[in-house]
Amino acid sequence: MRRDDTCEIYCYNEEKVYRIRGKLQKEDLSGVARMFKTLADENRAKIVYSLCQEEELCVCDIANIIGTTVATASHHLRTLYKQGAVKYRKEGKLVFYSLDDVHMKQLIMIALSHEKEGKAHV
Repeated sequence: MRRDDTCEIYCYNEEKVYRIRGKLQKEDLSGVARMFKTLADENRAKIVYSLCQEEELCVCDIANIIGTTVATASHHLRTLYKQGAVKYRKEGKLVFYSLDDVHMKQLIMIALSHEKEGKAHV
């Protein structure tokens, strides 16, 4: 069986390969991969989207918005916090979360736009 999506030669354009490989070696993409991995969970994406809609939300409200338990929402919020995506403040027994990185809002909005655009092409 022959696959049409593979090359039959080793390297087509060595100049491009060496140039891009050199640039790639100067970048640390592990943080980028971690950030996308953090957003790859649907509940965490819902939380970030929710925090794009409101500047600040209580954990219990987030749980109700995404349809999970407070414990599950807290677990996802801890992950987002560890990755630097959200910050929190306590007010008595209440814990309020907000986005700690404006880029998260941009990423979610771009991803949503991309998803809608992709569905329009189907």
